Amino acid sequence: MGTGTEALAGAYHGLFVFALIFLAVMVVLCLIRAIVGPRIADRIVAINMMSTMVLVIIAILALMLEEGYLADICLIYAMISFLAVVVLTKVYMGVYLEKKEKEEEEKKNGIL
Repeated sequence: MGTGTEALAGAYHGLFVFALIFLAVMVVLCLIRAIVGPRIADRIVAINMMSTMVLVIIAILALMLEEGYLADICLIYAMISFLAVVVLTKVYMGVYLEKKEKEEEEKKNGIL
């Protein structure tokens, strides 16, 4: 029975390594999207996706290394990531609304 358990552990290890490599590639692609844009909304979504994938990477490493503290780090990172996206969205909306009000004021002054 020991060989079946070892084979299963080896299969899980291979699956975890594949998932880590796949997620690393996806993080790089999201980084490219965050840099290229073209809109700020695209960048915010890309940053949010990157943080989600990093959460999954940390969770997989917690399983692979059998370290329970990594799950705590994962939860703390999730809270910080959520707050960062909320702050970025709030700043973006403030800039957008300010720009929109300025354009409306220019139109109003141009008509009069």
